[in-house]
Amino acid sequence: MTAKIQYTGNLRTISTHLSSGQTIISDAPVDNQGRGEAFSPTDLAATSLASCMITVMGIYAENSGIDLKGLTAEVTKTMASDPRRISKIEITIIFPEGLEDKYRLPLERVAKNCPVAKSLHPEIEQIIHFKY
Repeated sequence: MTAKIQYTGNLRTISTHLSSGQTIISDAPVDNQGRGEAFSPTDLAATSLASCMITVMGIYAENSGIDLKGLTAEVTKTMASDPRRISKIEITIIFPEGLEDKYRLPLERVAKNCPVAKSLHPEIEQIIHFKY
């Protein structure tokens, strides 16, 4: 098992990562009967895409002697209705200063081919911007 999720009432869950004990709280969003006091499940899906991209770029960077410390990502999730679902995830990845030009394209390729990107439904539009 990877995780255990407990429903605590009021449209809130607590997810526990079993090997580390770390927890994540999620709430239904305000526009869907929730409190919106934490990430919603769809927020977590969109955020997971950016986190996965950063992680695989980090692996590439460490294997290539590149310092990506300070890299950030901004995530915007767009919902559709009927059925309610994620329709678009837009991510801007902002690199720290000083990254050599020769590493840009390989890092972009690695990011766009991360496991989460390849696991999301093909109807979810993934718009990825890279800022140097």
